[in-house]
Amino acid sequence: MPDAASPRPGPRRVVVHGSTGLIGSALVDSLRADGVEVTRLVRRPAEASDEVEWLTGSSALDPAVLDGAEAVVGLNGATIGRFPWTARYKNTLLWSRVTPTQAMARALRELGADAPAFVSASAVGYYGSAPRRRLDETSPRGETFLADLCGEWEAAARSAGDQTRVALLRTAPIVHADGVLKPLMLLTKLGVGGPIGRGTQVWPWISLEDEVRAIRHVIDSGLDGPVNLVGPTRATANDLGFALAVRMNRPFLLRAPVWAVRMVLGTDATEAVLTSDLDVAPAVLEASGFSFRHPTVEDAIASAVPAAD
Repeated sequence: MPDAASPRPGPRRVVVHGSTGLIGSALVDSLRADGVEVTRLVRRPAEASDEVEWLTGSSALDPAVLDGAEAVVGLNGATIGRFPWTARYKNTLLWSRVTPTQAMARALRELGADAPAFVSASAVGYYGSAPRRRLDETSPRGETFLADLCGEWEAAARSAGDQTRVALLRTAPIVHADGVLKPLMLLTKLGVGGPIGRGTQVWPWISLEDEVRAIRHVIDSGLDGPVNLVGPTRATANDLGFALAVRMNRPFLLRAPVWAVRMVLGTDATEAVLTSDLDVAPAVLEASGFSFRHPTVEDAIASAVPAAD
C-alpha cells in the first residue's frame, strides 16, 4: 500500500457521505475554508456540481467517483437521540450505518491500490459500559446493543480490504446545542436540570471544533485502525450538567431517577446512553501529536453555549 500520509499529487479532494449532519456539515465547511475540494454523496438526485447521487437504486457506486481523492469520510447514520428505541428503530440505527459503509467498502475494493483512505465513523459506544476502568483503543468491545452496532459498523468499514487505509472514528457525544446538549439545554432552561441517576457516571464528550480538527488530523497524519475522538479530561454526567447550568445561569437540583428515565426512554437507550459509565482516553490522538482546543468539558460548553445575562 502506498504511504497513506503522503498527499496525492494535484489539488486536494475529499469525498464525504453524511455531509448534511452536524459533524458532516462542519467538516465540509472546514475543508473548503482551506481550499480542499469536497465531493458530497447524497441520497437524492444531485442538485449541485459537487454532489453525486448514490444509494437511491440498485446500482453500485461508480469507483471513478472516488478515484484521485485523498480520503473518503463516512458519517452516515440515523440519530441515536430519538427515543424510545423500538425494535424497528434499532434496525434503522444499524442499517443506516452498515449499508452505506458496505457500499463504500465495495467501491474502494474495486480501486485496489489506488483507493483513497477510508475514514469511517464509529462511536465510543463500542466499549459498552465499563465502570472504574480507563479505556483506550486496545480495550475490548462491550456487550450492549450500541457495542454490537459499532462492531458491525466497523466490520463493514474493514471490508474495504488490505489495500485501503481504514481509520475508525470512535466518536464521543458532541458537546453542541444540536448534539448531546440539546435535550439537556431544554431541561436546564425550564429549571428542571439535575443529576441523571446517580450522576457520577463518566460521560465521554468532545467539542464540535475538536471533532472536526481530529477528523482532519486522522486524514493528514495517516492514522489507521480505531481512533477515539473524545476529550482528554474525564467528566461525569454531573460535571457536564452543572457546567451547563452555570453557563445558562439556571439551577441544577432535580434528580431524575433511573426507573423514571427508563420508563420514558426504554431500557436500551437509558443504559447505553444516559447511565453508561465510560472513561475513554484519546490515546492514539494524543500519541500522534494532536492538541485539543477544548481540553475540558467546561471549555467545550463555553464554546457551544452563549453565556446567560
